[in-house]
Amino acid sequence: MASDARVPVACLGAGRMGRGIAVQFAYAGHEVALFDLKPRAAEDFARLAASALEEVRATLGMLAGLGLFDPAHVAAIAARVGVRPAAEAAALSGYPMVFEGVPEIPDLKRAALAEAASHMAPGAILASTTSTIMVDDLSPAVPDPSRFLNIHWLNPAYLVPLVEVSPGRATDEAVTARAMALLESVGKVPVRMAASPGFIVPRIQALAMNEAARLVEEGVATAADVDKALRYGFGFRFGVLGMLEFIDWGGADILHHASAYLESALGDARYRAPAIVGRHMAEGRLGMGSGSGFLPWAEMDVAAHKRGRLAEMIARLRQEGLARPPVLPTD
Repeated sequence: MASDARVPVACLGAGRMGRGIAVQFAYAGHEVALFDLKPRAAEDFARLAASALEEVRATLGMLAGLGLFDPAHVAAIAARVGVRPAAEAAALSGYPMVFEGVPEIPDLKRAALAEAASHMAPGAILASTTSTIMVDDLSPAVPDPSRFLNIHWLNPAYLVPLVEVSPGRATDEAVTARAMALLESVGKVPVRMAASPGFIVPRIQALAMNEAARLVEEGVATAADVDKALRYGFGFRFGVLGMLEFIDWGGADILHHASAYLESALGDARYRAPAIVGRHMAEGRLGMGSGSGFLPWAEMDVAAHKRGRLAEMIARLRQEGLARPPVLPTD
């Protein structure tokens, strides 16, 4: 599966995730089939297929209307997507890449994976898009777990660049590399991670979302002002800097002491800094200023890196309409 090959792609399930993945791959030139693995009466399948294809067309139309591409191409891109009934599951043998996107019910997923794997070609890759279930809790359902892994897309799948890739204990390294290359070829930014509940982004965002809700619950600020603070402060910085990079900018000691104060003032251990922050302090790895932290600053051109990040922030200021000219002295 070369990274530039426009291989046909299949999605198990014609729901929201399957439709979003279909838009992404069709946009990138791939033929996509949404397989409905649930046996249905012909008229029920026809309704499902019409609904799925109409949503794909509508999504592409919306993206074109927002200026992403010429609306004249919507029909041609949408025509790359088809819907196939459960009775045609044997056709999965012709798809080198198959994504499972059925509801987050372990037994339902295992059944869909086992059914798909029984029809797939020996060299094909099978991936679950689960957002909650670890890869090795699902891999026993497939006869060849070396060709199985989790690939977690973030909604909307056709817009959010990040895709979290989690191979299992038995996943072949070459399979992981091929899957990541395919994702990159359609414009995604895949990150590899060990199997862990919550993956990366959902685990972090769950804490952030709960804390935002608590601020409103405690009367600290209105929902509108919390969201404004998150958009123009939290989101503004972390849209440019990675969160661990930001720790290094300020210093591990700043995070350590701020965490200790919040834990004491709010009486809640959820603010306690993890052990790795304490280890960084003990080792003198405070971040950018010390030459090492989460990032290897001593190996980097720090001045050039910092200038580039600040340039990105200025670009975001302009995007938000907040970049203003200086007030100059008058004669």
